[in-house]
Amino acid sequence: LAVTADHAHAVARVHIVLAERALLGFDNHGRGWAVSLSGEYNVYPGHGMRMVRRDGQPVTLGGSKTKSMMLQRMKPSKLQWTQGWRRLNKKMQVDTTVKKRTRKTTKFQRAIVGASLEDLKKKKTQKPHERSAQREAALREVKERNKAKKAASKKSEGGAKGKAFQKTKGFGKGATGGKQR
Repeated sequence: LAVTADHAHAVARVHIVLAERALLGFDNHGRGWAVSLSGEYNVYPGHGMRMVRRDGQPVTLGGSKTKSMMLQRMKPSKLQWTQGWRRLNKKMQVDTTVKKRTRKTTKFQRAIVGASLEDLKKKKTQKPHERSAQREAALREVKERNKAKKAASKKSEGGAKGKAFQKTKGFGKGATGGKQR
């Protein structure tokens, strides 16, 4: 693709227009710029002035009043109508956040099904060695019960030895019944 001189000139013009628009404040997506002298006021596109200081820093001005004060090198904190003066002289309403008091949660013990409140308190106050001795005794008791069950099942199993017949439900070798075609 060959770039003609007219096309290059048009691109250069677009860049110049974009730079001018940026200086005027149009590149801030319509949100405006903060005024340099008077504080946090916004200057929206099409309003105010933008000047460039000797050091190259762009300065946004709300109007001729702020421009005049800047050229006179007035400090914003000395001018009563600026946000800086109002902040220094405590004229602004400062939002003080009061910390919300939180109630301390209190633990409350309730009885569980199968254990009364007194039983729970006794278990809580028990010493670890007492608790472990109790656990071992309970385990021993369970083991003895299991042994007794096994012995009882062996006695009953001794009389009826043999292969258990598995009932089939219409499947397998000896199946009977069902629809015949």
